[in-house]
Amino acid sequence: MKKGWVLIVLLVFYMTANAQMTMDERFNKYKEQFIQQLWTVYPGWASSVGFHKLDSVLIVPDERSRQKEQEFCIRNLNVLKTFKLNELSDLNKIDLHLIENQLNYSIFNLQELRAFEWDPSSYNVSGGFADILANDHMPLEKRLRSFYAKMEHVPEYYEAAKANIKNPSKEHTELAVEQNDGGLSVFKKDLDDALAKSKLSKEEKEMIRTRADKSVVAIEGYVRWLRAEDGRNHQARSFRLGKDLYEKKFAYEIQSGYSASQIYAKAVAHKEELHAKMYEITQQLWPKYLKGVRMPENKLEAIKMMIDTLSVKHVRPQDFQTAIEKQIPALVEFIKHKDLIYIDPSKPLVVRREPAYMAGVAGASINAPGPYDRNGNTYYNVGSLDGWSAAKSESYLREYNHYILQILNIHEAIPGHYTQLVYANQSPSIVKSILGNNAMIEGWAVYTERMMLENGYDGDKGYNSEEASPEMWLMYYKWNLRSTCNTILDYDVHTRNMSKDDALKLLMQDAFQEKTEALGKWKRVSVTQVQLCCYFTGYTEIYDLREEMKSKLKRKFDLKQFHTQFLSYGSAPVKYIKEMMLNSEERPLLMNKENEKVRLERAKEEKAKNESKAKGQRSGK
Repeated sequence: MKKGWVLIVLLVFYMTANAQMTMDERFNKYKEQFIQQLWTVYPGWASSVGFHKLDSVLIVPDERSRQKEQEFCIRNLNVLKTFKLNELSDLNKIDLHLIENQLNYSIFNLQELRAFEWDPSSYNVSGGFADILANDHMPLEKRLRSFYAKMEHVPEYYEAAKANIKNPSKEHTELAVEQNDGGLSVFKKDLDDALAKSKLSKEEKEMIRTRADKSVVAIEGYVRWLRAEDGRNHQARSFRLGKDLYEKKFAYEIQSGYSASQIYAKAVAHKEELHAKMYEITQQLWPKYLKGVRMPENKLEAIKMMIDTLSVKHVRPQDFQTAIEKQIPALVEFIKHKDLIYIDPSKPLVVRREPAYMAGVAGASINAPGPYDRNGNTYYNVGSLDGWSAAKSESYLREYNHYILQILNIHEAIPGHYTQLVYANQSPSIVKSILGNNAMIEGWAVYTERMMLENGYDGDKGYNSEEASPEMWLMYYKWNLRSTCNTILDYDVHTRNMSKDDALKLLMQDAFQEKTEALGKWKRVSVTQVQLCCYFTGYTEIYDLREEMKSKLKRKFDLKQFHTQFLSYGSAPVKYIKEMMLNSEERPLLMNKENEKVRLERAKEEKAKNESKAKGQRSGK
């Protein structure tokens, strides 16, 4: 009875204390409390985004922890009901939607999807421990002590995993064996190397090594158990999700204005549209490149011959990195000349050779600072082909040929992922960074590929180019087929039982992919669901929104203004950005050299406060 009265008194006090606040002020205060609570429920997630106060905590995945997670979700969903959506700012409305979706998605995972029962690969502690060793957010000795404390519950963790698993799929079991086996090196060589570099006492090192040995025993025991379970499980659950669960997971994970079946239909139609455009260009280019060679009657065969012919134009293996480095300033110059979007000169992209720990994955990738380190550098990691055989290098460079390498740079760097990240990091809301929508993030990068070519980008012609070459367009369409067919593959496999043979046919014949690449995609679709749809879905929604804004504004439509306003909402689902933009009567403040300072000043005080808090959190204060 007394406890009940205490809760009532606290509730009355809370309501009284917040009575004089605006709805936005109340919600901003709630968001701070929500994030702090979130990390206690998901400490591994916290570490991954740069909040290191809970690095030493390992949650044992048992019924008790799942109950705690569900209670957290239900409690916060009830709190969200106390906020009046129409009294919140546009940016806070999106934050509310993001938090609500995340909480409902967690409940869906616990109650309906229940992957913790059939996906053994969801149990793997190695990544979190590897991050502790690899990141230099605090002195090595302090990180090793966190490593030691976190290891305490590793044996208990894997016992809970074995108790949870019921009728696992064969594919997820094989993945779990492969990944956990591979992760053993973290507790052996990686840890030994770190201990050797540290200044810890001999006694402390021995304590850590003894506990690590127990962790190794637990992981090896889990792997042996999985192999035995795989042998006994003659009626293993299918890795295919099924239409009902797939549609629901798509709704939560992608947060699209379209359903999964609607975006699938759009992808199928888009594939046919791309084939038609590619055949038209192939006919146009045939006399130039294959004069005297009979064109196959099969349109896809003719397209493939033209693609193979153009793909021989690529950089030398030793020039791969320098070619990428040279293209970045050319992209910036083109965007400035065409006035497509403002590129903040105070946030330069640092191009570097891939670090040693990333070696082996050639190509390009963005290494961005997390939400607790917004002022950190953004690195564009460029892979090296050193040590590759001539045949392997040639195959890779034909795929990332002269044309596609330019599209890759647009996607990964400018004005794709890097540019979107700069805008997203200007938002004072950490919610959008933590709960950022992957379909919007990937969709923007895919959208910019087409947008740049529409405005005439062609690396062979310079920034004055008014029209991209047919060769550039053909290779762009081949590249775009990748995200389009990802969606078709994912939906067909998980909801319509597409066979492996039919999947490889789709990827190799319809999308012109090499067999090795197609086999890798089959493995990916057999152990993931929905994620492959994010590229095409986000791209489609952004492109559709742009065309709708064009129709609405007619001659008043300005492409740079559209990009500025769109990116100002952070990494939010496109359906919410669309709602805000179509209903907004305000003209956004353009990000140019003069008024960019004015716009940033609005958030300066808020950002300083957040970064001060983040600094304190990183130092454990």
